[in-house]
Amino acid sequence: MQHRAHLFSLRIAHALRESFSRSDYNSAKFGKDLLAGITVGIIAIPLAMALAIASGVAPQYGLYTAIIGGIVIAISGGSRYSISGPTAAFVIILYPIVQQYGFGGLLLATIMSGLILVIMAVLRLGRFIEYIPDAVTLGFTGGIAVVIATLQVKDFFGLPVESLPEHYWDKLAVLANALPYLHLPSFAVAAFTLVIMLVWPKFKTVVPAHLPAVILGSLLAMVLNDWGMDIATIGSRFHYLLPDGSQGAGIPPYLPTFEWPWLQAGANGQPLALSWKLISDLLPAAFAIAMLGAIESLLCAVVLDGMTGKRHSANSELLGQGIGNIVVPFFGGITATAAIARSAANVKAGAQTPISAVIHGLVVLASLVLLAPLLAYVPMSSMAALLLVVAWNMSEAGKALHLLKTAPKSDLWVFTICFSFTIVFDMVLAITAGILLAAVLFMKEIAEMVKVTDITDNKRLITTKIPAGWRVFKINGPLFFAAADRVFSELADKINEIDGFVLYLDAVPLLDAGGLAAMEQFINQCKIYNTQVIFCDLQFQPLKTLARAGVQPIGGVTSFSPTLHEALTKIANY
Repeated sequence: MQHRAHLFSLRIAHALRESFSRSDYNSAKFGKDLLAGITVGIIAIPLAMALAIASGVAPQYGLYTAIIGGIVIAISGGSRYSISGPTAAFVIILYPIVQQYGFGGLLLATIMSGLILVIMAVLRLGRFIEYIPDAVTLGFTGGIAVVIATLQVKDFFGLPVESLPEHYWDKLAVLANALPYLHLPSFAVAAFTLVIMLVWPKFKTVVPAHLPAVILGSLLAMVLNDWGMDIATIGSRFHYLLPDGSQGAGIPPYLPTFEWPWLQAGANGQPLALSWKLISDLLPAAFAIAMLGAIESLLCAVVLDGMTGKRHSANSELLGQGIGNIVVPFFGGITATAAIARSAANVKAGAQTPISAVIHGLVVLASLVLLAPLLAYVPMSSMAALLLVVAWNMSEAGKALHLLKTAPKSDLWVFTICFSFTIVFDMVLAITAGILLAAVLFMKEIAEMVKVTDITDNKRLITTKIPAGWRVFKINGPLFFAAADRVFSELADKINEIDGFVLYLDAVPLLDAGGLAAMEQFINQCKIYNTQVIFCDLQFQPLKTLARAGVQPIGGVTSFSPTLHEALTKIANY
């Protein structure tokens, strides 16, 4: 079990402790952490802003999330290479919360989700990541990617749409009606940004594609705005209050400050009125955030383990994510979790310990203070192009296509349900339906594999003469509720034909309550027809189940033998 200890351990700051446990951290390793942290911090700046905007809040709140969440989770979590902050997966959950409950409602839901994550960690539920099928993960991430891409259409084409409706098909209808009014200059900037992002990787430089794409897109937008083209930017779309009461454009160049989340604005623009009703209304959304945060952060940790050969602590990572999401909202940050792309970039840049994630947060902090006036020039259309690429990368289209080509039909059904439900309904329903469907289909396949075979004439297994009227049957597979009724029904159909059964159970690893009930019903039928049954070679779990249920031999009807040979010897005397 030592190789699975990472699934059960729990301690705060596990990754940080593990990194420094050997006392071999030196200036060379710090230098690698410093370089990796700066690299990932630069990558995170435009992404944090874009994801905050996509979630329905001002861009600075994405930066606050990367700063506070990135530092707190790195220090307290269980994966040494994870980079946490706002991620694309949360957009489809957070955007509706903001629309219905406002910014304050989102912060309160985030705190609640953090508490749920801490409870999950204490209950040591991190190991359950093993039970989520790939078809479920690929299905809901693909669906999320489609929704995120759809939300970017408005800014990508510069459409005159104030807000989008709640339901997906209504969104498509509104966007389709607005397409004839696309703003060509905004579309040109978006297309230019997208082309840069697609072409830049071919130069094979260490600079990530989205950085030059956003910079060049911003320069193009500045030129076009000087010509009177009226391209929306972060500065024209978002505003904040200065200390003197006047209004500033873009992002406030201040450090995030402590504020009570429930005093932030609700959907009506007034401070949120904290109540039990509000908490109960937000609970489903908080649960959805926690579930997605757990899945994404643990999947990220698994990916990083594969890249580095290290082991994360699943429950410690849930604890760190929970603590981070409890703390972040008090400083204006939105939901945070581990970001797979940024974490992978962290590893590739040479990160050694969670210190790189701390440095990443400090780099974002420096950009907030020093570069806020420049960030106001970033065009909304460039942000939309950036998120389109994020959505494409998130969809893992290559893996999804491979699944569709090679997977059995059951996995295709699971993928289709998760993908379509995520788009049409919501992610929680999609994951729930996907996991339930996967479980049902898996049980169906296992049940169909359970076989009962007549081995009376098998000379290799049957070495003694069988009395007339007796038959020997071998059962292969678990006798659980989905299979046992069929198996014992097949045997019951033969009661009229024979005098006795020998049931060889060495290949039955499991007997559950449903299997026990089917077995008892079969025994009752044998009693009615005066047919004898000998159960032999029971494995430990079925034997334990029978003992717990108080099943005893019935004279003249049932008996138990430890081996097939002993059972055959017993009936040879009949």
